[in-house]
Amino acid sequence: MLPRMHRTRAFLSILFLLLASVLPLSARVTRVEVRSRQDVLGGKIFGEAGVYERITGRVYFELLVANQHNRRIVDLDNAVNLRDGEVEFGADFIAMRPKDERKGNGSLLLEVPNRGNTSILALVDGGDKDLAHDAGDGWLLRRGFTIVSLGWQWDAFGQDALKFSAPVAKDHGKTITGLLRGDLMPSRVMPEIPLGHLITGRMGGTEYAVYAPNDPRDVLTVRDARDAKRTLIPRAQWQFARMVDGKLTASDRWIHLNGGFQPGKIYEYVYVVANPVVAGGSFAAIRDFASYAKHDANAITPARHVIGEGISQDGRFLRNFLYQGFNADEEGRMALDGVLAHVAGAGRGSFNYRFAQPSRDAEPTSSVFFPTDIFPFTDEPERDEMTGESGGLLDKAVAEGVAPKIFFSNTSHEYWARVAALIHVTADGGRDAAISDQVRIYHFTGLQHSSGPFPPARGTGDSLGQQPQSPLPMKYFWRAMIANMDAWVDRGEPPPPSSYPKIADGTLAPLHAWAFPAIPGVRKPHEASAAYRLDFGPNWRDGILSIQPPKVGQAFPVLVPQVDADGNDRDGVRLPEITVPLATYTGWNLRDPSIGAPDQRVAFEGSYLPFPRTAAERKRTGDPRASIAERYASESDYMARYRKAVDELARQRWILPEDRAALVHRGEAEWVLASGGK
Repeated sequence: MLPRMHRTRAFLSILFLLLASVLPLSARVTRVEVRSRQDVLGGKIFGEAGVYERITGRVYFELLVANQHNRRIVDLDNAVNLRDGEVEFGADFIAMRPKDERKGNGSLLLEVPNRGNTSILALVDGGDKDLAHDAGDGWLLRRGFTIVSLGWQWDAFGQDALKFSAPVAKDHGKTITGLLRGDLMPSRVMPEIPLGHLITGRMGGTEYAVYAPNDPRDVLTVRDARDAKRTLIPRAQWQFARMVDGKLTASDRWIHLNGGFQPGKIYEYVYVVANPVVAGGSFAAIRDFASYAKHDANAITPARHVIGEGISQDGRFLRNFLYQGFNADEEGRMALDGVLAHVAGAGRGSFNYRFAQPSRDAEPTSSVFFPTDIFPFTDEPERDEMTGESGGLLDKAVAEGVAPKIFFSNTSHEYWARVAALIHVTADGGRDAAISDQVRIYHFTGLQHSSGPFPPARGTGDSLGQQPQSPLPMKYFWRAMIANMDAWVDRGEPPPPSSYPKIADGTLAPLHAWAFPAIPGVRKPHEASAAYRLDFGPNWRDGILSIQPPKVGQAFPVLVPQVDADGNDRDGVRLPEITVPLATYTGWNLRDPSIGAPDQRVAFEGSYLPFPRTAAERKRTGDPRASIAERYASESDYMARYRKAVDELARQRWILPEDRAALVHRGEAEWVLASGGK
């Protein structure tokens, strides 16, 4: 048994005795409805944590409108279900917890699910996301963690998505209207497109139906790239409709274009909507569930510490959660003790606005100029000399004494597509910025937004790139990050120091100074995503966006990781695949010509560019990179260096010692693939 579990059992026993003699503390969770409760995998034993149970249901919250910690929620006081100064919300949840709660380790991993879909268990442990048939190696469960996924997105798409129920807002009983915007670059001819957010070929959020289909403010435009001039499409050529059984039928959720939407073009639509959802209540839901777990004696998932975890959209959600000051509950207590915000770059999002669109992000060819990558970007206060604005991501948390311990982790992709450099440089791009002692920033070199397949393969559909995707695995870094954060939160053990590219040592550079080698057959990107100074109208900082599309001001500087002679990023946390390379792994991949706009980047993907196998092949193709045969004398030579690199990662706590064997096995397979088995 882990020594920590002994301590946890004793602590919980004492805690339960104390709590039994007092009234339960209110954390604004009013009730929990359990829909199902069953043992995981028929009662399988997971180490010292024993049997786990899976609980599904719905949790309800009530928020006091007058409470200072709720005043930041846009339209809360306009909610149609306002009663006695309070507003009710609901959220679906899935919980995995030790059946005997005394056997847990005291830590709850609170997942902010991506577009309503839970993923952390499958990602970290390698089994089913719901543990219906396979728990993988059960790493999280063997460690005694409680894992909860809580619905927060009001328009999450799909029957199985975890959803957030929020009231609409009225202005003293009158319907509130406004303008909404969406955009899309198709990868094929499409006769119509949905008004909701299409992302990698699927619906990320349903958003709002059209309210006034004949309003002159409803417009459709087309352009070739993000910064290209828009061309207005005449109203007679499109309508709010779709083909049903061969007939064009009016629809309040689709746009039909005569001749179809063409691949490689950005189509942008603006339309009138009504009845905004009080979407910002989702921040309070995450906050209050965390406090409920820690302070309510009757909590269904009791915990001593709560670590918030979010990937991509949900990492941005957690950055926004911190910036808007939601880590203090209604009583001023700290909600999240730790935060794991992964692949969020410098982003926040459309989470707490009137007519919020929480699925919208900031991709190379869609979701352009949304309130995503907006100032401020750094955790410590910074100043934009161009506008005079100042602030930092943690200002409110620091002022209220509730700043959690934080990992901001990104892959190489986020430096190209999510302006990740802005979280650790000054707003003018001139120098490295200071970061808080409570924060670690990690750059996982050569990885893409989410790990590609191995053996490497190209994407499909909307994600079809010119090169195979980067297959480097995130799984082992995730395990170490969770273990390191848990030790930091629970016992105060400092995690590994920050590791990211810097201006001072030349590992971070403007795009014009980026020195990528001329690899035969590989087209290089001519641009990277930028953050812009946007203006959505006079009240947009208070959550009311009245100008669509926004006025676009000057961009913030764009900086990307500098590369070595092979084209691999020089800095960061480097897997053996980077320190003992067989290929070049990039944070970018260009669109295949078959889906249009081949000079633009594919969303979310990196590239895998194998080295030539022999000197003869290198000379024949003109590849500037040394061949595999010129680098390594044999497989045994390569694997000896690879094992040494793995051991160094374990020594520095970037990976866990127990994962050494899996990484070595991966290295052996990569050698066979890259060298042809020689």
